[in-house]
Amino acid sequence: MMRSILIGILVLMAAGIGWLTFDWYRGHYGGEAFGAPFTLADQTGQPITEAAFRGHPSALFFGFTHCPDVCPTALFEMSEIFTALGPDAEKVQAFFVSVDPERDTPEVMKSYLSSFAPQLRGLTGTPDEVDGIKKEYRVYSRKVPLSDGDYTMDHTAVVYLMDKTGACVGPFNTKQPPANAAAALKPYF
Repeated sequence: MMRSILIGILVLMAAGIGWLTFDWYRGHYGGEAFGAPFTLADQTGQPITEAAFRGHPSALFFGFTHCPDVCPTALFEMSEIFTALGPDAEKVQAFFVSVDPERDTPEVMKSYLSSFAPQLRGLTGTPDEVDGIKKEYRVYSRKVPLSDGDYTMDHTAVVYLMDKTGACVGPFNTKQPPANAAAALKPYF
């Protein structure tokens, strides 16, 4: 119980740090490009580049498959939004980018994402590749050792909304009712 509370506090702190970092960068570098070229693999092992963010609005969330609460909650919320979109779900895409490439192989991502909307695509790569995309999207993450020898990850817990050109619009609120979130996406189609 105490471990769960501690992990929850750490995750909330990481989310707060991530939001403040994103807001600071947006305020100081609002006119500059957000992100840069990258190559990762999706959950089927196929290479994915930044070009995948073009043509449709995209939701982008950084997390890890061993996350006890924030990541599965965010992915569930995104799945509910896809359901609320109905036939318009094909006009939006969502990406779950691992911050834990040591454990999150394409096979692990595929198994993990099978519990969520089929539109969600998992992205992973080598530690250097993942570090590169984290840097370009200004994502914080850090390995946190646990007393049993395992580890968890502190990480930015913001869902980024990208427009059809691949430009970052800003954070997207998935904490609202799914119908409201779906309506908020429609202007970006």
